[in-house]
Amino acid sequence: MKYDDIREFAELMKEMGLTSLAYRNGEESINLTRREESRSVPLREAVSAKAAERSEASESGDAFVVKSPMVGVFYEAPGEGEKPYVALGEKVSVGDVLCVIEAMKIMNEITAERDGVIAEICAENKQVVEFGQTLFHISAPESLRE
Repeated sequence: MKYDDIREFAELMKEMGLTSLAYRNGEESINLTRREESRSVPLREAVSAKAAERSEASESGDAFVVKSPMVGVFYEAPGEGEKPYVALGEKVSVGDVLCVIEAMKIMNEITAERDGVIAEICAENKQVVEFGQTLFHISAPESLRE
């Protein structure tokens, strides 16, 4: 394993507030532990919490923005040639997978925090996205509008 890979894992741990991390890829494996006092949070929970923090209401009150909780590669579908998780104009419910962001060979599902309709998809498949970058605009479903 390369030194730069280990540094990326350490940075991910710090960003997600993790105290330990185990990673295995074939014959390679690494176990890291941070000495800093912090509450250990499973990676999936940490990613969901970050996604919730980055989802914000728009000024109009009937739409919201989903932002990337991390730096990584945006994937619109579970695999090459497969149907995308969501499409423009499609209704989504809380918990529906909107996309996957790959960070350090870990696939992180980004889920809808509210019910709504996909109004805009702001990233392209296999695009590198930045922390806080807008991924989706989701408008409120017709039943919630005045």
